[in-house]
Amino acid sequence: MIPLSFAQRRLWFLHQFEGPSATYNIPVAIRFAGALNVNALVAAVRDVLVRHESLRTVFVEGPDGVPFQRVIPADDLEFDVPVAEVTPEDLTEAVARAAGHRFDLSAEAPLRAVLLRCGSQEHVLALTMHHSAADGESMGPLVRDLSTAYTARVEGREPAWDELPVQYTDYTLWQREVLGDENDPDSEVSAQLAYWQQELTGAPQPLRLPADRPRPRVPTHDGGLVEFAVEPADWAAVQELARAHDASAPMVLQSVLAVLLSRLGCGEDISIGSPIAGRTDEELADLVGFFVNTWVLRVDLSGNPTFGDVLDRVRGKALSAYSNCRAYGPSWRWSPPARPSSTWT
Repeated sequence: MIPLSFAQRRLWFLHQFEGPSATYNIPVAIRFAGALNVNALVAAVRDVLVRHESLRTVFVEGPDGVPFQRVIPADDLEFDVPVAEVTPEDLTEAVARAAGHRFDLSAEAPLRAVLLRCGSQEHVLALTMHHSAADGESMGPLVRDLSTAYTARVEGREPAWDELPVQYTDYTLWQREVLGDENDPDSEVSAQLAYWQQELTGAPQPLRLPADRPRPRVPTHDGGLVEFAVEPADWAAVQELARAHDASAPMVLQSVLAVLLSRLGCGEDISIGSPIAGRTDEELADLVGFFVNTWVLRVDLSGNPTFGDVLDRVRGKALSAYSNCRAYGPSWRWSPPARPSSTWT
């Protein structure tokens, strides 16, 4: 039996604790202008499912209550792409309705697709994936493979792509082998856990943000998105400052955010959460899967430091955090272990 990866285990726990919800869905809407070969598109979506095991993986509990991965064999995969007629005015609502599907992670493939037809020359493919099967970095290979497969199916052939060197289950077994068991005090995962327990002890929870309304007792998961542009001259200055401190541009921006939060009244002990891609090897670059992790940058702004001092502190904390949220140890080298045959049952 293939265990869940540590990332999958987090979402499985939340799924068990909160019940099925759309909170961790990843919606993707792809617009097609002009004539569309619907049969070719349906075949292409299935090709992508067959290519990426993560998109046809369910979580099954064993007799002891411990979950494991079960990859649905391609020949047993039941997958359909319904076509729905919608007006242009109703398109946004239809996409949102598709994105709100509540997956049963134990019984259905974590990908759904609906083709929304707005007219003979206008279609939108609404894809909804559960986060347990994909992440933001997965969108590149997903869309690229779908485009390749559609082009091939329109031409009446199967897609001629190179076989993926590994699948997500390979990564899971390798991750477990490298990080070890959290019950083993000498394992890599135990060392990382000890680091984070020490690093986050006493961190203010939550930050005292100057909100215009009280924080709800129950999370609503309602949020907003604010887009802004950084002028080229400002971005060049960020990069120059980063080079001067042997840091990265993200470290400069993290320092800016920490100072801003402090100035807004959040105090001198600032914790900032941020995602990290978690794709530790080029073998994983073309894979659809859930590799992302979350790390916390805790910044000490006491002692009236200069911005340069803050950046140096952020750099040190960030490097320590990076090394303690990765899926490999100091002697890391990619070597996927053999998968047991039960992967395919």
